[in-house]
Amino acid sequence: MGSRTEGDGPSTSESLLVATPEGRKQQGSNHSASPATSVVVFSTLVAVSGSYVFGSAVGFSSPAQTGIMDDLGLSLEEYSVFGSIMTIGAMIGAVMSGKIADQLGRRRTMGLSEMFCLLGWLAIIYSKVSWLLDGGRLLIGYGIGVLSYVVPVYIAEITPQNLRGAFTTVNQLMICIGVSVMWLIGTFIPWRTLAIIGTIPCILQIIGLFFIPESPRWLAKIGLWKDCESALQKLRGENAEISEEASEIRDYTETLDQLSESRIFDLFQPEYSRSLIIGVGLMVLQQFGGVNAIAFYASSIFISAGFSSSIGSIAMVIVQVPFTLLGVLLMDVSGRRPLLMVSAAGTCLGCFLTGLSFLQQDLQENKGLSPILALVGVLVFTGSFSLGMGGIPWVIMSEIFPINIKGSAGSLVTVVNWFGSWVVSYAFNFLMMFSTQGTFFMFSSICFITILFVAKLVPETKGRTLEEIQASLNPLTMN
Repeated sequence: MGSRTEGDGPSTSESLLVATPEGRKQQGSNHSASPATSVVVFSTLVAVSGSYVFGSAVGFSSPAQTGIMDDLGLSLEEYSVFGSIMTIGAMIGAVMSGKIADQLGRRRTMGLSEMFCLLGWLAIIYSKVSWLLDGGRLLIGYGIGVLSYVVPVYIAEITPQNLRGAFTTVNQLMICIGVSVMWLIGTFIPWRTLAIIGTIPCILQIIGLFFIPESPRWLAKIGLWKDCESALQKLRGENAEISEEASEIRDYTETLDQLSESRIFDLFQPEYSRSLIIGVGLMVLQQFGGVNAIAFYASSIFISAGFSSSIGSIAMVIVQVPFTLLGVLLMDVSGRRPLLMVSAAGTCLGCFLTGLSFLQQDLQENKGLSPILALVGVLVFTGSFSLGMGGIPWVIMSEIFPINIKGSAGSLVTVVNWFGSWVVSYAFNFLMMFSTQGTFFMFSSICFITILFVAKLVPETKGRTLEEIQASLNPLTMN
C-alpha cells in the first residue's frame, strides 16, 4: 500500500501529496537515496524560470508606477486597475490550470503559459493607451495563474523522494528573487526597458522546455507506460534501477483511476469543515494582512512617507531573500505553528510601525523620524512575511485535505488567494487616500487576528503522517 502515496492522481494537485511527510514515511527506504542527476537539476531550473516570471510580474508595478502614470497620463484610479487586473487573469488561470495540465501535460502547459506572459509583456512595452496596458497585464496574470500551479506540480513529480522537499522550495525562492530583482533594477531604468527585461525569462523557459523530459507521472496517467519509464530513466540516470519506482507509479495510478473524482460541492460537507476553515482562512489572512499592497506599491509608500523610493526598494531586496532562505531552513526544525505565529507577529509590528509613521506625519510630530519609521516598518513586515506567512500556508494546505478532495480544495484555495490579492491591490490606493495611517493599522489588526487564528485552529503538522493529521481534523472521514 506504500505506493498509494506516490504519483499522480486524477487531479494534478494530488501529485503534491508525494512531498508530504506521509509520502516519505509510507514509502520507507524505497529509492530514498536517489541522487540529484544533472537532468533533474536542469529540469528544475527550467521549471522555476516560470516562478521567476511570476515574481517579476508581481514586482513590476511598484517601480514602474511613477513612469507609467507620467508617460501615459494615467490617473490613480486607472493605475489601480493596471496594478490589480493581473490578479483577475491569475484567478482565471488558476481555475483552469488543473484541467489544462491534465490535458496537455506539464511541459506544454508551462510553454502555453509563457506564451501568454510573453504576449502580455509585449503589449505593455508597445502600449500608448491604458486599455493595451491593462490587456497586457491581464495576459500576464493568466499566464502566472497557470504557472503558479503547474511549476510546483512538475517539480514534485520529477524529483526523487529524498530531494523533493528541498527542490520544491526553490519555486518560492525564485518568486522572491524575481520580485527583488524587479524592485532593484526598476529604481534605475525606464519602465519600458524593465518590461523588456521581463520577457527574457519567458523566452529562456520556452527554449529550455524543448530539452527537458515530460513528467513520468503524467505519462503514466494517460497510459503511456513506455514513455513514462523512458522519462524516469533520463531523470534518474542511465544506469539507475527504476523498476521499483516505475512499479509504484503504475500501482498508484491504477488505484486512483478506480476512485471517483470529487466535485467542488463535496468540500462543504460537515466532515471537512475544519480543514476548509483552516485552508481558506490562512489564505484570506495572508492576503488581507497587506502583503500585495506593500509589494505592488512600495515606491508610493516610501514617497508618501517622505523617504527615497530607490533606497527603500533596495533595502527591501536586501531583507527579503535572506529571510526567505531562513524560513526554508527553519520550517522543518521549529515546526509550522511557531514559525507562522512569529511571522504574523512580525507583520503585525511592521504594519503598526508604518501606520505610526504616517500618524506622526499628520500630527506634525517628529517629522524627521517619520520616514525612518516607515522604512523600518516596511522592512520588518517584508522580512517577517518572507520568514513564514509567504510559504507556510501553502504547505499546510497540501497536508490537511484528504486525498479525495485535495484537487477541488487546492483549486478553491488558490482562487481565494488570488481574489484576496485583487481586492487588496485594487483598494489600497483608495484606502491610502482615505486614511494612510488607518490603512496600516487595519493591516496590523488583521495580522494580530492571524496570530490568534493560528494559535486556536491551525494544527502542527511537522513530523506527522497524513492519516494522523486528517484523523484529527476530519474524524468522520476515517470511520
